[in-house]
Amino acid sequence: MKPIVNHFTDNDLYTFTCMYYILQKYPRAEVKYQFFDRNKTKYPKGFDALIREQLQHMQEVVITEEEMKFMSQTFPFLPYWFINVFLRGYRFNPNELTIAQDEEGYLSIEIQGRWWSTIMWEMPILATISELMHTLNGDNNIYNAEHEYEKSYQKGRAIWENGLTLGDMGTRRRFSFAHQERVIDALIASYRDVVNETDGKCGKFTGTSNVYFAMKKGIPCLGTMSHQCISFEEVVSGVIECNYNVMNKWSEVYDGNVGIFLYDCFGDDVFFNNLSKRMAMTFSGLRIDSGVEEEQVDKIVAKYKQLGIDPMTKQAVFSNGLNIERAIEIHRYCQGKITDSYGVGTFLTCDITDCKPMNIVVKLISGRITESREWHPCVKLSCDKGKTLGDKKKCEYLLSILG
Repeated sequence: MKPIVNHFTDNDLYTFTCMYYILQKYPRAEVKYQFFDRNKTKYPKGFDALIREQLQHMQEVVITEEEMKFMSQTFPFLPYWFINVFLRGYRFNPNELTIAQDEEGYLSIEIQGRWWSTIMWEMPILATISELMHTLNGDNNIYNAEHEYEKSYQKGRAIWENGLTLGDMGTRRRFSFAHQERVIDALIASYRDVVNETDGKCGKFTGTSNVYFAMKKGIPCLGTMSHQCISFEEVVSGVIECNYNVMNKWSEVYDGNVGIFLYDCFGDDVFFNNLSKRMAMTFSGLRIDSGVEEEQVDKIVAKYKQLGIDPMTKQAVFSNGLNIERAIEIHRYCQGKITDSYGVGTFLTCDITDCKPMNIVVKLISGRITESREWHPCVKLSCDKGKTLGDKKKCEYLLSILG
């Protein structure tokens, strides 16, 4: 079968920012990841062999001179040696993968190895599974490219006309590589048209989290960090201090750049109870990825005010499975409270007529800071019960501490 992922930077920016953070702070760390299908999908017989074939192909996917040049020019917070030496020499290692499928059709994928190496697998695995399943389901037979482009274009117009600041974050559960490109083209065109029609009095297109498409389309690339940084840190420094310690270490690595912090890995209370003014001033904002958005806004605004910080100087980035209507509601609620922006994924890149998107993730489940240390479970509690993942006993223990 034709390879699905063919570009080294067909990946989210946060993969590379987290990789560099890991190299600086935990270069000997080892981890285990696991694939989760929240819809409990039964995959077609032999699907594991098809996935194995696709991921074996990733050995041949290496960074190009064009990609290195783009990253060096666009991400000054990533040093020359990381892009032009380290990434140049990076190779995907399929030996880090264990792929299986049981008799009922349920798919199992585990990833184990050095953290800085295995972190690259999340996006290729998810994008490959999603596109392959849509192909096998026959969804391509009902796909109408012109209709889907127009639908995406109209979504874009609604976004900009309602004043939203928004970007694409839909790589991992996209319908296909080609469709994600089509969606981005529609967003670019609709933004250009609305800007011209309103003389710029509209929302703002912040680009895409996908590094390859940002390069190819000449648009901004967005992204900061993922939950795994905090989930791993809990193993090192405990649930009460892990958010603060990641903020401190992240700021040491990036010196104020890449400054949106993802705070909900262990719920919101433990984060807000330990947020110092220095850290709040260092980071430009917070990403809201779970919970009721209006309630989270109120908590964030109250905390900033308690610390003597004007919330309007800070940014709230919303990314919790939003559609456009919901994003517009949140935007109206944020007016005069805090500066808001949005990252939308599946609703942009897999909202295909008569097609059900997948609900799949790859999450960190275990880690150790060196190869000579013992393994410890890594978990994520979140503010949404449906997003809680990891060892059940560990989750229960942490909840008993947090209340």
